[in-house]
Amino acid sequence: MDINLLKRLVKVVEQSNITEFSVQEGDLKIKISKNSKQSVNTVISQPINPVVQTAEPVAAQEPKAKEEEVNTNYHEIRSPIVGTFYRAPAPDADTYVQVGDIVSVGSVLCIVEAMKLMNEIESDADGKIVKILVENATPVEYNQPLFLIEKT
Repeated sequence: MDINLLKRLVKVVEQSNITEFSVQEGDLKIKISKNSKQSVNTVISQPINPVVQTAEPVAAQEPKAKEEEVNTNYHEIRSPIVGTFYRAPAPDADTYVQVGDIVSVGSVLCIVEAMKLMNEIESDADGKIVKILVENATPVEYNQPLFLIEKT
């Protein structure tokens, strides 16, 4: 927030009958208050994100390694573009795929609409749809995971 704007806000509170004023801009919160003696207090707060490092016991590290091994059998299908994710070709049509469906390379999984163009997203792996990671008709970012496929 601009310091000159902050100074003007303090001056407005000083010269008015306002006893308290607060504003939030992103993570920055500013609260200006005055008591009956016309002194003005300004409180500026930002969230603090402490970094805590802890040593993990060796036993706790082993299950992570096993989880990573299990997850290597899964393949993520990611959005190649920014747009809106649709599970079906039309609002009244059936979805392209559902959890549990078997897909092969080239199978159409969904549509990502960008600038009024409907882009079919195809599978680049053979397998079974384990999870659909995005809700229908929601915005997606470039490289955002859309589907989780268990490789066959």
